[in-house]
Amino acid sequence: MKKLWIGLLISILFFGTLSAQDATALVNKVKAKLETVKDYHATASLRTDVPFLKVPIAEVDVYFKHPNQFRIAKEKGISILPKGGVSVSMQNILSDPNFVAIDAGAEKLNGKNVRVVRVLPGNTNGEVVLTILYINEKDFLVQKAITTTKDNGTYEVEMTYGKWTKYALPDKTLFTFNTKDYKLPKGVTMEFDDGEKPDANRLSNKKGYVEITYQTYEINKGVPESFFSK
Repeated sequence: MKKLWIGLLISILFFGTLSAQDATALVNKVKAKLETVKDYHATASLRTDVPFLKVPIAEVDVYFKHPNQFRIAKEKGISILPKGGVSVSMQNILSDPNFVAIDAGAEKLNGKNVRVVRVLPGNTNGEVVLTILYINEKDFLVQKAITTTKDNGTYEVEMTYGKWTKYALPDKTLFTFNTKDYKLPKGVTMEFDDGEKPDANRLSNKKGYVEITYQTYEINKGVPESFFSK
């Protein structure tokens, strides 16, 4: 009996190690595909949906530069984005080179089979605590990511791919967050649907959404550093 238990323990440890290796290999393949893009400039429309608030759809420019510089710029209107600049870019989410990946099994997402992988950051002093990835193993694409942070709550990013699949760049990104974990930019005046004065308490424990629909990408054409310091 003792030998049986020892054998079972060894098997659990062995297959657990194999599972971790497989998960790490899968995430590395996803990262390798993402890293074919060194920079991009995209044009997109940004739709913000926050309870009680009236925020018009905005036309925006989106900039990325490897490894993790990301910026959304627009001339008019506002965008509701997390405190601390947490990004909706997969390149940013997977920028830690010393991650630990744990296989969490298989699921169906929007009718498609995906592999679920829990990713722990190598840098424990960073903002991100845990990211759960839902990966299309065939094309090495992240379909959804749920990220938990130390100070800014938990948010979800879901990607839809089409024209730019080979670069792992989405046609559409849907960013979901809890409004109580986020703050509006300083100096921004917003209107409630009913015309009343904004009150932060009205946003507590509500779901907010930011949807980015991309029209064009200019990939690997060069983006100046100055674009990210404005």
